[in-house]
Amino acid sequence: MSNQAWLERSFAAVWHPCTQMKRHERLPIVPIASADGVWLVDFDGKRYLDGVSSWWVNLFGHGHPRIKAAIREQLDSLEHVMLAGFTHRPVVELSERLAALSGLGHAFYGSDGASATEIALKMSFHYWKNIGRPQKTRFVSLENSYHGETVGALAVTDVPLFSSTYAELLKPALRAPSPDARQAADGESAADVALRAARSLENLLVKRGDEIAAVIVEPLVQGAAGMAMYDPVYLSELRRLCDRYQVHLIADEIAVGFGRSGSFFACQQAGITPDFLCLSKGITGGFLPLSCVLTRDEIYQAFYHDEVARGFLHSHSYTGNALACAAALAVLDIFDDEDVLERNRVKAAEFTARMAPLASRPEIRHFRHCGMIWAFDVDTSRSDFALAFFSAMLKRGCLLRPIGKTVYFMPPYTLNNEEMDWLVEASCAALDEVLSGAGDAGHDPAALP
Repeated sequence: MSNQAWLERSFAAVWHPCTQMKRHERLPIVPIASADGVWLVDFDGKRYLDGVSSWWVNLFGHGHPRIKAAIREQLDSLEHVMLAGFTHRPVVELSERLAALSGLGHAFYGSDGASATEIALKMSFHYWKNIGRPQKTRFVSLENSYHGETVGALAVTDVPLFSSTYAELLKPALRAPSPDARQAADGESAADVALRAARSLENLLVKRGDEIAAVIVEPLVQGAAGMAMYDPVYLSELRRLCDRYQVHLIADEIAVGFGRSGSFFACQQAGITPDFLCLSKGITGGFLPLSCVLTRDEIYQAFYHDEVARGFLHSHSYTGNALACAAALAVLDIFDDEDVLERNRVKAAEFTARMAPLASRPEIRHFRHCGMIWAFDVDTSRSDFALAFFSAMLKRGCLLRPIGKTVYFMPPYTLNNEEMDWLVEASCAALDEVLSGAGDAGHDPAALP
């Protein structure tokens, strides 16, 4: 069946995420028939280099044989069993290994990143109630933060495009300044910006710490803020402040965990351990939906009681799915056996060097890099820049989805030198096209990557 046939069927039957569907009356959705490595292939045989790891989930390329083999093997014994009152080998082993890697204790599972955020927020809120401090009900998040789009997660997300429509459903979080290094004044370093933001947060905690349950942050990189990167000293200060004012620290590593920031967990670059660690996206290498929240044993113990209502009664039907846990275990095996973090350091240095033609362009601002994430801002008056650039890159066989006027790269870790050059050359050509006033802005990457 051709691209066109699948386009028509999809448009008639599927409501796509993060999309104004009416736009697809003019330019089509891209139908994908198969994928291998860093490449997506449509039904007419055209290939697209997946420069965003299919929304940041695909760590080791599409169809990775070790992850596929682990899922196939698990299929022969158990595909799923409810985790209420039951357990199984993959979920036990995964929980043990994640605890050892994070320095935290028990793992609670969901199905996606927003679910992980909801779980952490509810756990923090409920913990304070269980220990006799029910006044601690508020949350603090950073300006321009993104933590998901379910109701609790949306309350700590500072993206008006997503939250304003649902304002009456939300209990808005308190906002603290972002430590985004792009805010540096003349003579200021990224660390100076981070310390200034931490001082502002402390002022908020001094005034309202008695009512604040937790601060939630995206460590090192705020994704939807336009890949806003900041100095690790902010996390060090945040840990100190949360301890001093008796507030939980929730680390949303949904996007930046599993090596994406350069270390296995981003918090490790600041030498800190959060009270709650939210994981998803790369946890299964992009194969199956799964999320996880790890927390300190002290918090777990506050729920351990004869009284049922003091337990954490949150649930998902597919919590700790055996197939997804098997995929996640294979991901951890790949990290253990293939020295992924060191290989990524070498690869990141190579890609950064090959990006010199992009970084040196006169319209590029704030070229930045953190682990296996690269980004830059484009100085342009085009209000439709994101749409036009996305479309121009698709024509050149590349999938990149700008966030506003920020172009970012978050490719699978298996990207090779030839594919790096392909992305750079295509990006330069697309910028030439779009900044000249040409380019078709009919595709719809909306506001998120």
